[in-house]
Amino acid sequence: MPVTLPNVSLQQGTWFKLICGASFHHLPSIRELAFLYTLAGADCIDVAADPAIVQAAQEGIRRAQAEDPQVGSPWLMVSVNDGEDVHFRKAVLTDPVCPADCPQPCLAVCPPHALIRAGTSTQVHIRAELCYGCGRCEPVCPHQRIATQGYQVAAAEILPSLLELGVEAVEIHTRIGRQSQFAQLWGSLKPWLRWLRAVSISFNDGPGLEVYLRDLLALMDPLPEVLIWQVDGRPMSGDLGAGAGKATLKLARKVLSMGLPGYVQLAGGTNGQTVSLLDPRWPVAGVAFGSYARQLVATYLEGGPGLAGGIPVAKQLVQQVKQRAVAPRQTCFSSV
Repeated sequence: MPVTLPNVSLQQGTWFKLICGASFHHLPSIRELAFLYTLAGADCIDVAADPAIVQAAQEGIRRAQAEDPQVGSPWLMVSVNDGEDVHFRKAVLTDPVCPADCPQPCLAVCPPHALIRAGTSTQVHIRAELCYGCGRCEPVCPHQRIATQGYQVAAAEILPSLLELGVEAVEIHTRIGRQSQFAQLWGSLKPWLRWLRAVSISFNDGPGLEVYLRDLLALMDPLPEVLIWQVDGRPMSGDLGAGAGKATLKLARKVLSMGLPGYVQLAGGTNGQTVSLLDPRWPVAGVAFGSYARQLVATYLEGGPGLAGGIPVAKQLVQQVKQRAVAPRQTCFSSV
């Protein structure tokens, strides 16, 4: 299949983005995920705003291009936040020693296996670089000894160095009601916006969404060259089951009806069923996959049976988006 440039994929409705995770810092996995999904034809790879992470992703991209010179160059995107956000947190232990009779359900629910037994069978350790903050461990702990700790990316301080490394896009995670926080972050990023190929705005549903998004448009004036609205239906849940993707479809329909400038892209709960549920008449620009895309190839990553085995698996997911039925782009959206 011929290579399509990322901006053309957006226009055609076949944009595929791999979300490695705003809080996922495991360098070998980042490198191998970038390798697999670059070979598979991804248009964009979204990673944590950290120089070491960016360099690991670039190593994976270069390795893929060395293996197959015909593959494209996905845009490298970093995620930042304008305040508290579930994507920007890590699990922490308030007490690493479990009671002797604790069944330790946290070990079973952790998707990246960041929680492990350490030393004695009653002691638990968190591999912080593997934790991406899904939060599933916290509510299942019978003794309330797990919490999550959030953080905010110092975007203005770190973005210049990331641009020098080759980052081409930025995603801003925001929430309804944070106009002032968004304005402050946007102001700090403004000097660097001309160097970016795209800016993505990621958000959840809620009362007052349209007013909020229109306020953001006013704050961003003049708009970036490529603006993507990431409708984050059910964050970090794509690996939980087919139904997890329904929220992003519902939110996409809502945002499309607003007629905002820019592209609408699905995320949050996307999985192997999402594309089949997406009405081809909807002018959706593409789909981003996070936890589902990572879990699909997890057994082939570091310590697995062989990285090459993950290539056809990754390609199958990417081709769902690349080969999906897409109606001619509409100038307006009707919720048919």
